[in-house]
Amino acid sequence: MTYPIILKHHKTQPFLKWVGGKRALLPQLLQKIPNNFNNYFEPFIGGGALFFELFNQGKLKDKKIYLFDINSELISAYNVVKRQPQELIKELEVFKQEHSKEFYYEIRGWDRKKNFLQKSEIQRASRFIYLNKTCFNGLYRVNKNNQNNVPMGKYVNPNICDKETILNASFALQNVNIEVADFSKVLDYVKKDDFIYLDPPYYPLTPTASFTTYNKDMFLDDEQKRLCEVFKELNKRDAFVIHSNSDTLFIKELYGDFEIDFVDCARFINSKSDGRGKIKEVLVRSKKW
Repeated sequence: MTYPIILKHHKTQPFLKWVGGKRALLPQLLQKIPNNFNNYFEPFIGGGALFFELFNQGKLKDKKIYLFDINSELISAYNVVKRQPQELIKELEVFKQEHSKEFYYEIRGWDRKKNFLQKSEIQRASRFIYLNKTCFNGLYRVNKNNQNNVPMGKYVNPNICDKETILNASFALQNVNIEVADFSKVLDYVKKDDFIYLDPPYYPLTPTASFTTYNKDMFLDDEQKRLCEVFKELNKRDAFVIHSNSDTLFIKELYGDFEIDFVDCARFINSKSDGRGKIKEVLVRSKKW
């Protein structure tokens, strides 16, 4: 069966659940974005909530758009959604029919086999989306061998194959540059009046906080400091930059020379219900405003 591309007036939204995703924060983020800007960059694309919302509002029309991430499996999924949505949907329908506890752990175990990288982009993108829709809280986490180690979630009827969302996302991504790249790649492109949204893995609120492993490496002090240097360089180029992060002394000291807004955001990642709820986050803005 061939599925029609959804018309452009339909609302686009993320095709992935993403820990730290910005859907809940969108109303506050949208109040901070510049009224007029040139090109748009997201070096930590994740679920892409802000990108899809800006597309919905027509704010990205006729602009160059660059979406980067260091996670090659995530970027592969984006490119498959962009280029081969019909084939992806067909494969996800098969995953949906086969879904079970045994099937989940079989699919999760693909990256422990030598032939994993020989699988087609369609197969790997389907695996990525399937695990995202069926794992615990939509968490993406890998061990030191870069192997997915997230347990299966307790969902009664997970939305494994969301045809409309995939087709709408494919429409939004058609003229977008999507690359596997370190966040510093933006320095190869950004010029005056461009808009960059930085949404890195957040600095942990406590020394024992978990879920900071985004790929096989940890995004802690050294990486946060390196990101701050990129932020400062973007500021020198007279670009619009917004950076989201946790409300910690470390982050506030790093960006002490810039305007910092405090926002409330819901956190759902904690496995215990009493560890969830609204917490303060920071939005750091360059001096362009």
